Amino acid sequence: MPSLPALRRRVGGTWRVLLKEIGAFGVVGAASFVLDVGVFQLLYTRGVEAVAAKLVSSLLATTAAYAGHRFWSFAHRERSGYGREYAVFATVNGATLLLSLSVVALVRHPLGQQDALVLQAANVAAIALGTVVRWFAYRRWVFRAGSRETVPVAGTPRTGRSRGFEQVGSEV
Repeated sequence: MPSLPALRRRVGGTWRVLLKEIGAFGVVGAASFVLDVGVFQLLYTRGVEAVAAKLVSSLLATTAAYAGHRFWSFAHRERSGYGREYAVFATVNGATLLLSLSVVALVRHPLGQQDALVLQAANVAAIALGTVVRWFAYRRWVFRAGSRETVPVAGTPRTGRSRGFEQVGSEV
């Protein structure tokens, strides 16, 4: 049974890591969102069909997001190889891309909407839903926690592999 100070340290460290992940996830997501929406609007208003514009904007935003999440949002998590991570990341984003494409296609074709503002609203709604799905999927399948969780250590210089984090195992 863990001691009370050790339990407090683990819970406090877990919350710090979670808040860091959420904050970085939000910043990377916001930058990717701006990229996605901006490219979509640019392409659609220049004559590219809505679904094709969404495909291109999503692929660009996805690639930028992987780099941001791997090297910032989830940098402290276990690394399982860029190839495996990017493949799973792409699969998760592929699933949320299909969701986004379906929403935009539904609004554009069966509902017959052509107005850029209406299509952009559908795009934004699809992005919001995809964000929730991605948050949980990234933590569960892409950037997995190691067998020993890491928590930040206050005042620790960020040198070497530790990056200012200490290992907290199940014995704590």
